[in-house]
Amino acid sequence: MRLGDARRIVIKIGSALVVDPRTATPRAEWMAGVAADVAALRAGGAEVVLVSSGAVALARRALGLTKRVLKLEEKQAAAAVGQIRLAGAWQEALAGHGINAAQVLLTLAESEDRRRYLNARATLGTLLELGCVPVINENDTVATTEIRFGDNDRLAARVAEMISADALVLLSDIDGLYTADPRNNPGARHLPVVEQITDEIMAMGGEPPPGYSSGGMRTKLIAARIATGAGCAMAIARGDIPNPIAALQAGARCTWFQPAPDGRRAWKSWIAGSLAPLGVLVVDEGAARALRQGRSLLPAGVLMVEGQFQRGDALSVRDMAGQELARGLSAYDSADAKAIAGHRSAEIEALLGWRGRDELIHRDDLVLL
Repeated sequence: MRLGDARRIVIKIGSALVVDPRTATPRAEWMAGVAADVAALRAGGAEVVLVSSGAVALARRALGLTKRVLKLEEKQAAAAVGQIRLAGAWQEALAGHGINAAQVLLTLAESEDRRRYLNARATLGTLLELGCVPVINENDTVATTEIRFGDNDRLAARVAEMISADALVLLSDIDGLYTADPRNNPGARHLPVVEQITDEIMAMGGEPPPGYSSGGMRTKLIAARIATGAGCAMAIARGDIPNPIAALQAGARCTWFQPAPDGRRAWKSWIAGSLAPLGVLVVDEGAARALRQGRSLLPAGVLMVEGQFQRGDALSVRDMAGQELARGLSAYDSADAKAIAGHRSAEIEALLGWRGRDELIHRDDLVLL
């Protein structure tokens, strides 16, 4: 895998890279280098999402919370203070290249509840279409222990899965995966490529290191399993150097985890076979032809809406003869779908009083049968 081949890239950055432990302030010069790398990726035609830790670390000293393990409510308070500082630091770094930063805070619930998942994915997709660089962090201000990811490695992998990213880069203090911890075992061997994440590979993970970071090699391997299972390649590379993405592109040593061959098909297989349709959309011949060409289903091509369903529910798409053509996830509930059926997308706002998606079912959420 070459990073230059990826059209959509997620870059995960840990607290230890973002925060200077001596001053508890952002590493502005290092962040400026990453921003320059992001600008270069975008100039090459790629879309980039940053998943950045550091909010709690940026606030601990200011709040006098440096000398003990934080209680949940203290961590949430620190996150509330630090998230502003973290977003501001990235905004300043990216603005130097004329890039708009967008702060997005997520919890585990957004990746496990189908409707929240679709909402988050739609928001991220829109931000990318508008030319922004989303800067994502876990929403520690509101997340309880039960709904937390617990580390941004796994959050980054879920984001990569959510937006169908081609590559995920975990910037770390190590240049990839070794057969054993190289700090303790001089005979440890570096693995430049991992074709498949087996139990043997997972056993190479260790415990999270002390300090600001909550990650560790094991959480990175869990992230790799999530990302590659969704058809996304993943790299573990050194981040504690200037312009780490440029270094990776120039051939710096790292470990690439290859995507599962059927990863991209898993989402649509789930739609096709795991969800019972809660409604039916009958479409005209023009819409049926557009679906066969890989396009989304627009309201204008829908002749009839049957059933009671909510946004995110599975629907059966049928032609005028009653033959099932496809299944997909609805972008509207049944009442709104009935109101906009047969109308052009430009009319949606006038019909509903608010502007939703142009598509009734987006092609990413639709599978032909």
